[in-house]
Amino acid sequence: MSKKAPLFELVGGLPLIERVHKRFYDKIYTHPWLGRFFEGHAQEAIELRQTQFMAEKFGADLRYPGQELELAHRRMYIPEELLKLRQSILRESLEDEQVPEELIRRWLKIDHAFWSKIRNDSLASFSEVDLKYERPLIVPDPESPAPKH
Repeated sequence: MSKKAPLFELVGGLPLIERVHKRFYDKIYTHPWLGRFFEGHAQEAIELRQTQFMAEKFGADLRYPGQELELAHRRMYIPEELLKLRQSILRESLEDEQVPEELIRRWLKIDHAFWSKIRNDSLASFSEVDLKYERPLIVPDPESPAPKH
């Protein structure tokens, strides 16, 4: 039985992953809803961390040096609607880089696998999280009349 090649090799390694993340975060940082989560954070640093994280998950011989997902995102209210929007922008960025559809599906499947670690099911349950001295980051959808509870 043949083993499936790591996605890292199939996409051509770091150069393509870096280009996708540059394109992706160019869109994210200018987005009226998603961009607000990154205010005060250097885009280049976010791109680097995302590239390191995904390269490791894609099978590269690299170690992601950043925080665990739950810790890095715990003060952010991230409903599934926001994750779906983010993934649609990721798909668009992959298509812009002419990544073949089969590899796009694999990339998005890996990306989706981490949703449960950062998604919050309701604003009420998020409000009960003990953040100690951290301020919660709740960014309402600018196109919705009021946040969903």
